[in-house]
Amino acid sequence: MLKYSLLALILGFVLDLLIGDPRWLYHPVCVIGNLITVLEKAIRKIFPKSHGGELAGGFVTVVLICLFSGGVPFLVLYYLYRFLPVAGFVLEVFWCYQLLATRSLKDESMKVYDSLKNGTLDEARYAVSMIVGRDTKELTETGVTKAAVETVAENASDGVIAPMLYMAIGGVPLMFLYKGINTMDSMLGYKNDKYLYFGRVAAKLDDVANYIPARLSGWLMVAGTVFTGMDTKNAAKIYRRDRRNHASPNSAQTEAAMAGALDVQLAGNAYYFGKLYEKPTIGDPIRPVEPEDIRRANRLMYAASVLGVIVFAAISAGIRLMFL
Repeated sequence: MLKYSLLALILGFVLDLLIGDPRWLYHPVCVIGNLITVLEKAIRKIFPKSHGGELAGGFVTVVLICLFSGGVPFLVLYYLYRFLPVAGFVLEVFWCYQLLATRSLKDESMKVYDSLKNGTLDEARYAVSMIVGRDTKELTETGVTKAAVETVAENASDGVIAPMLYMAIGGVPLMFLYKGINTMDSMLGYKNDKYLYFGRVAAKLDDVANYIPARLSGWLMVAGTVFTGMDTKNAAKIYRRDRRNHASPNSAQTEAAMAGALDVQLAGNAYYFGKLYEKPTIGDPIRPVEPEDIRRANRLMYAASVLGVIVFAAISAGIRLMFL
């Protein structure tokens, strides 16, 4: 299978840029999400409602989801490549296209931009609420803009660069495995009473899975400033200085590079479910944040993505020359 995954990555990325996710088509990540919901309910009934029981239940959930998300695509592609290789290649290209979120990230964030420029602040708040987890009803125009820029930066790693890297290394099955881990974190990895123990394994595994991709994404963004006319020197400076300004070991990596590239300050305090969370800022307020920064953020995300394809294609080609 790995003989064709490099070409599948390139074609899948191009399709994602050209088409994006069709709304009418059921997304494979939704299958993983639904399975997580079903497993959580079943496993919570089996394991004791104690801290140790929830940790064990969360561990079992993680194992089962990893086996499903990586194993099913592997078996399907293995048999297709063995008996119907053309069909196997077409499916691998299609799945790669579905699992990348470059165009979708741009389209969803640009809805926020369009609302800020041509609509009302309430419309912009609603648009940004579709792509962020924080409370948005009281956000100012600056707050809405910052939230959109930050989600472009963070999801450039989770939704684009990280899946590309795993696709380059291990084909679509490894890409699916990563998406399974990432989906578990988004559904179970909360630090609240319900998930503090049950979701701990999922959250820690996501930290591990994103450790290298997040840092690669940060440096790819710094490099992308050269092609977008942004502040390369400041991007490198803020990335090195502020990339740890987040409770997560990975989230601030791309936000720091983005803030430096745009010469703005991101992050800071935010409300989640009505509760204020105090968070450090990222970047320096060299100039005020403005709606146009959403478009600039997308340009930088695209530049980093194209550079990512080039870098990961080279890595993939090297792996194949060594082992195939």
